[in-house]
Amino acid sequence: MIPAVHEDKEHRGRMRYRLTETEHGHVWGAFTEADGLFGEFQRGTYELFGWVPEGADVRGWAGSRVWLVPEDEADPWLLEDAESLGRHSGADGLVLTGLDDYEGPPEGHRGLVRVHDGHRWLGSCREFARVVPPEQVASPLVLRGLAQSEELRRALTTGTRRALDLEEAALEIWDDRGEPLTDRLLWATVRAWYPSALGADLIDLELDGGFFRPVPESARPVWERWFAGPPDTPGAWAGLDTRQRGAWLDLVRERACRRAHQGWPAEHAYELDGRHIIDVPGLYLALGEAVNGPGGYFGGCLAALDDCLRGTFGCTAPATLLWRDAATAREHLSRALAPDGQPYDLFAEVLDVLAQGGMHVTLA
Repeated sequence: MIPAVHEDKEHRGRMRYRLTETEHGHVWGAFTEADGLFGEFQRGTYELFGWVPEGADVRGWAGSRVWLVPEDEADPWLLEDAESLGRHSGADGLVLTGLDDYEGPPEGHRGLVRVHDGHRWLGSCREFARVVPPEQVASPLVLRGLAQSEELRRALTTGTRRALDLEEAALEIWDDRGEPLTDRLLWATVRAWYPSALGADLIDLELDGGFFRPVPESARPVWERWFAGPPDTPGAWAGLDTRQRGAWLDLVRERACRRAHQGWPAEHAYELDGRHIIDVPGLYLALGEAVNGPGGYFGGCLAALDDCLRGTFGCTAPATLLWRDAATAREHLSRALAPDGQPYDLFAEVLDVLAQGGMHVTLA
């Protein structure tokens, strides 16, 4: 279990979170709840003028990676976890929001732009502009029921602005079985602290939320499932939509990076259940479970799959894979779009990567 920092045995082993200083690795404290872990990070908002849909209009969630491809052959721009806010009343524009970071669109662009989600063209616009939203005050990240380390106690006792700037830290997250699940980096600046209602000698610590990217609310059900521990049976993700499958895959990958993997010997035979491979997250979730069992990881993109085949993620080449119901993946993944909009066959690309990595695949 997570070692509680405070010596009170009543609280030991009940902490789900830990705040750790990244440079030297000392623990600021362990705690039971994190208010503000889930929320909505500031997203880029763009109005696409002269929007012409290709097929059905875009409503709600638009895709995990939506690309804006300019006609002038400049590099495409990326919106992650994109959502459509619909059309403005009486206007011909479509409003898209998403995480835009360093690959995101510029403030504006005049000229034809086509938009796709990696699988199909969504539509086109004659120009777009970034909409500047009202300034928002970030909610604090509140660590509730925190057992302080001596280092944190000294910082809070000193109370100066310099002492309360804890600098870069990792919010470590553990499941209810006491196994590491994932973490989130943040710049930990203390805003306030006060006695906690969760136990004697515990505090609630408020950190400046402006330096923390919360987990999207859409992922909360997936996280709550994983808080209980990894799945015991394969396919626990099969009933999820593509967005939540993506959140599941993120946790599978992040958890795998914190665990040692016991590899199978060469010539091992694997079997893949392909019934639920109707999207990209489903592809990699099924591959992960075929090699490493329920909740297992074996790549999240072509490059990562290649790394897994040549690394220490459970498979030793040469090996064989029986891919059952392969027609489902062929139907849904054979017509994919690269960022620049060029078509390619993802299903064939996966088979090629597997073959080059020493995995002989039989399709059934």
